Amino acid sequence: MLFTGTHIHKLDRKGRVSVPKRFRAALEREEFAGIYLYQSHKESALEGCSESHMERIAASLDELDMFSDEADDLADTILGSSHMLPYDGEGRIILPAELIEYARIEDQVAFVGRGRTFRLWNPDIFTPLQDASRTRTLNRGATLKLKPMTEPSNGTRPRAPTEEDAS
Repeated sequence: MLFTGTHIHKLDRKGRVSVPKRFRAALEREEFAGIYLYQSHKESALEGCSESHMERIAASLDELDMFSDEADDLADTILGSSHMLPYDGEGRIILPAELIEYARIEDQVAFVGRGRTFRLWNPDIFTPLQDASRTRTLNRGATLKLKPMTEPSNGTRPRAPTEEDAS
């Protein structure tokens, strides 16, 4: 599952927005036909993911000390603010008013791929942030060390190793 690209879609008066076809295709194998969204605690954006990714978040929270402030804060921030949004017959979701307000979304939504997850933004807020990120990346001379490819056993394309491969 890989979410890439920036896709701008119109938000209608009822709060409906089409999830990009490529994102829906990446989520096809999921049991839940829809997406999970929650408020980013870093940006005026919405964090989006699959049900299996949300399960990984919950499992990671289970690794923290029970009743610790960190576990409580992260559970409240992520799980407590998440919305399970099913697709309608046309591949749209209905964005709850509280999420629209939080992300300052108006008439358009930018779906921005982040690999295993994605974000929803007001495009007018995202564009200058993306430009600033690009400038910082160039100024730092940032590079990325690629993970080695692993050979799948079923004859499909090689893939990057996952956390499950390490166990």
